[in-house]
Amino acid sequence: MKIGDLAKRTGLSTHTLRYYERIGLLPYADRDRSGQRDFDASILTWIAFLGRLKTTGMPIRDMLRYAALRDDGDATGPARRQMLEVHREQVRTQIAELQECLLVLDTKIAGYAGGEQRTKENDARPNTSRKPLRSRSAGPVTH
Repeated sequence: MKIGDLAKRTGLSTHTLRYYERIGLLPYADRDRSGQRDFDASILTWIAFLGRLKTTGMPIRDMLRYAALRDDGDATGPARRQMLEVHREQVRTQIAELQECLLVLDTKIAGYAGGEQRTKENDARPNTSRKPLRSRSAGPVTH
């Protein structure tokens, strides 16, 4: 499959695919007689997996490490599993934090839907009745 077709099927730009190939996230593609990249369709599964890692916040350096381990074969299975287990825990932590944020948003939305103008705990305004240290009407500041 040509790089343009791969881009259409994956939703990635040709620039991104070339970049991934250049840095080692994608294996180098075979070239046809005219020198154009010719990717095997099996690359789609790998690219989808990389997309999941990216979506879950795995840094490219870690994806590169995983890809290098993958290229080294079955003997690296335990190391790859450990990498994914560590990343899974990071994702779980992130999901828990996002669920807490979602709960706050749901509470605020429910408060507005109930006709309240402001919720008490999460929408408190700072006390602005205090005067600033230097009043604007005090005249120009000289140094």
